[in-house]
Amino acid sequence: MCGRARCTLNAAQVARACGLQDDDVDSVRTVEMDRFHPSYNVSPGSYLPVFAARRDVQGSQVGDLCGAVHCMKWGLIPSFTKKTDKPDHYRMFNARSESAKEKASFRRLIPHNRCLVAVEGYYEWKKDGSKKQPYYIHFKDGRPLVFAALYDLWKESEGEILYTFTILTTRSSTALEWLHDRMPVIFGSKDTIDTWLSNFPLKLEAVLTPYADFDLVWYPVTPAMGKPSFEGPECIKEIQLKPSFQNQISKLFSKKRDDNINKCKAEPEFMKSADVFSENENPKSLKEEPAMVDTKELADEKRHKSDDSPSAEKRTVGPELRGIKRDLEEVEPDFEVKTELSDCYSTSVKKKLRSGDKQSSLLLYFRRK
Repeated sequence: MCGRARCTLNAAQVARACGLQDDDVDSVRTVEMDRFHPSYNVSPGSYLPVFAARRDVQGSQVGDLCGAVHCMKWGLIPSFTKKTDKPDHYRMFNARSESAKEKASFRRLIPHNRCLVAVEGYYEWKKDGSKKQPYYIHFKDGRPLVFAALYDLWKESEGEILYTFTILTTRSSTALEWLHDRMPVIFGSKDTIDTWLSNFPLKLEAVLTPYADFDLVWYPVTPAMGKPSFEGPECIKEIQLKPSFQNQISKLFSKKRDDNINKCKAEPEFMKSADVFSENENPKSLKEEPAMVDTKELADEKRHKSDDSPSAEKRTVGPELRGIKRDLEEVEPDFEVKTELSDCYSTSVKKKLRSGDKQSSLLLYFRRK
């Protein structure tokens, strides 16, 4: 797509850009060039110098345009448009080259109404959500861009003849597809220019191809040139783009990620201090446990004493053992320790009863005797 351009070229510069030699440039015909207003921001509805194709048709009103630089209005108005209709130059300021043969507005113009449009550069907008950023596209060496175009004439209700043209577009080149999916057909050699201006039939797909050379460059310009009234040299002044909101968000997350990484790096030092604390200090909340007593050995010793000593049956559990039990209860041993201790007590009591029974039976026996 091409909807804005820069053109401050005079008729001689246009003719030279379109392939005329120096001798022919000096003698080239010009038509209505007084309507042309040089501008850095030309839009549809404006007049531009157009180099018309050669014609062999006799008696035609456009026959006088043979090899001439003619000032025409940008935005095609087909000749079959009603005289009473108000011309809309924004409706056909571009024509898709792939479908030009299929539309009546363009198909009838291809054989004899070919022309060239020379400009210093054109503008294209890059869409970023709701925002649009314009870019200025031009040749690196500053030579003019030459576009393929078609022209037509329309007679108004008052009898005045209006010449209009449309710029042919094609798919975007690989280098520019990031910016837009369409671009104007740019002729980069004299051979392609001569082929387009000739009267011979041609295959459009062979001529109207994307310009893919690396001498086509671009840079961002001020969004203010979106207004057609903004048409000074400031239109092509390169600007520095500010970081987009998305980049700011990315930087924010990047900062948080870096903070987390730094925190992780500092964590081993913290863990080291925690290990020192656990080795050197006992938490106050933990209760000091007394030295554990082997209750099994104590119970066995008690059992041997009760078997060997006759007075063992009269002995009760001493305060020593009770103290041990209290200490164990304070420490709150697990269930198995308590069970084992209770078994020891019950065993000793049973043995006391058994020894007492034997003694009483012996006394009774000797008394009877």
